Parts: sequence; structure tokens; C-alpha cells
Amino acid sequence: MPPLALFMITLGIITGTLMVTSANHWLTAWLGLELNMISIIPMIAKQKHLRSTESATKYFLTQAIASALILFSSTLNAWQTGSWDITQLNETCSTLMIPALAMKMGAAPAHLWLPEVLQGTTITTALLVTTWQKIAPITLLYTISNNTKSNMLLMIGLLSILIGGWGGINQTQLRKMMAYSSTAHLGWTITTMSVMPNIALLNITIYMMMSTPLFLLLSSTSSKTLQTMTTHWSHSPTAAIILSLIFLSMAGLPPLTGFTPKLLILDNLVAHKLTTLATMMALLSLLSLVFYLRTTYLLTLTAPPTTAQSMTMWRLKPHYNQTTALLTPIALFNITILPAMLM
Repeated sequence: MPPLALFMITLGIITGTLMVTSANHWLTAWLGLELNMISIIPMIAKQKHLRSTESATKYFLTQAIASALILFSSTLNAWQTGSWDITQLNETCSTLMIPALAMKMGAAPAHLWLPEVLQGTTITTALLVTTWQKIAPITLLYTISNNTKSNMLLMIGLLSILIGGWGGINQTQLRKMMAYSSTAHLGWTITTMSVMPNIALLNITIYMMMSTPLFLLLSSTSSKTLQTMTTHWSHSPTAAIILSLIFLSMAGLPPLTGFTPKLLILDNLVAHKLTTLATMMALLSLLSLVFYLRTTYLLTLTAPPTTAQSMTMWRLKPHYNQTTALLTPIALFNITILPAMLM
């Protein structure tokens, strides 16, 4: 991609997100969402094959439907209340707004586009779709959290945790597996949004911090399937250990960082007399734990700690060790920040 085109696309993505996060008018927020959507489509379709074009088309159609629902809901709200203020959303219009924002983010049941889009694009673009592209709709959901129906948020969140864990078990493609992992983490965020919005933002922030070095390491090793994960230890034990710790942290195992937001979420749900929901969320998270542990097993326990000769070493990039050295401090900071979170 030409540098000027890449600069314009990056500028559009950043500007669209900033417009949404700083907006207090529904039309301004809608324009920011549209700018953000249009800017990332060329990045999804930049590969010259039909799969990337199909992914870009699916992304455009689903995001356009969600944007139309957002515009219709905000217009209906302005007609009923006489105000375009984002914080003045009534309960009737929030019934349309919440599913539209859930479709924007890739939450269940409108999540089917996310695995297909991630499978047809590069790992770097998949990182943007699962992290940066969620900032704008999550900001809107955070803004209207006081005016939304908590039962709908709890139902969407619980369904996202279930589908995210159940769908990830059957995947051998890493990008699809991370798409379902994103849906599951998004379920924890949406569930908490109606109870403690600040903890919901903490949860999604920690997920983005853990996902960034994970996707970058997968990109540097050209890892696309679970089978290719078995050669990491023989080529770079450091990368294999870091990836294993990040996967375990995303699973929510103590004492890693991913355990902190889940503990806070369950504690607040119990404090708000939602013990049954907290128990169901904790049990459903075991589904996600299955494919996280399977990936960790392939990384660290399927090959001896020796330099093995593999016929697939040609797929690894020459700058693999340099990238690992640069990402090691970031990854270690992300997965060992737990003591600071508990203070």
C-alpha cells in the first residue's frame, strides 16, 4: 500500500474514533462511526485475493446495517425528546440502540461477521478490528449505560460469553479463535456495563493491552493455524513462553493480569445480588479456558527444548528474533501488572 494512502487511512481511523469519543451529538457520533468504517475497509481488502474482498464486503454490510439502526434510533429519540444529546436517550430508543452497538462490536447474537472478516484479512488488520474498532461503540455504550435496560445488556453479555467460548473450541484457525475470544471478552464487558461501567472499561482496556503483543507476535511468526504453533519452541523459546503466558492471562488464570478484571466483575455482580449470573459467567468461562489451554499445550508441551530441524522453518521471517526482543518488555508488562491492579 502506498505511504500516502496508508497515512490517509490511518488518519481517517484515528479521526473517526476521536469524533465519537468526544461527541455529545448523535449525528456527530454517527459521522465518526461512518468515517471509521470507510477508512478501515481498504485495509481489509488490500490483499489481492477473493477472500479479502469477501471479508471487506461482509464488514461493510454489517457495519452499514448497524449504522442505519443507530441513525434511526437517534432520530426517533430526537423526535420523541426534542434533543440530539447522547445522554438523553429514552428506554424505547435504547432497545434499538443496544443491538446496533452490539453488532458494531461483534457481540452475540450479531457476531457471525467477526470470524469471517478476521479470517480473510491480515493479522495486523485483525488486531485493529478486535481492539481499536471497538473503542467508538464501547464509548457510546458507556455514555448511554445509565439510560439502557440492564436486562438486555445482561442477556447479550451472557450470550456472548457462551457463544465466544463454545465457538472457539472448534477452531483450528488462530484468527477465528481470537475472534471468538474477542466476543467472549466483550461479553464480560457488556455484562458489567449496566452494573459498574468503570470496571467494564477496565476489562476491555486490559484485553486490548494483552491482545496487542499477542497479535504482533503471531504476525511476526506468520502463525495462522494451531499446527504452526508447535514449531515456536524449537525456533524461539522466549516467544513460546510469552505467548503461553498471554494466553493464560486472557483465560483469566491467577496471578496473571487477566484474572483481575474477572475477579472485580464477579465481586460487583455478587454485591448487586446477581449471584446466579456471576456463577453462570464463571462456569461459561471454562469453555474459553479449553482452547486457551490447548494452545498453551501446543506451544510448550509438544516439542522438547532442543533445536529441531523442521521443514516449515522457511515460513518464519528473518526479523523474528528482533521482533520478539522488542515485544518482550511490553508483553511482560501486560501480564505482570496484577500487583499494581490490586493495590
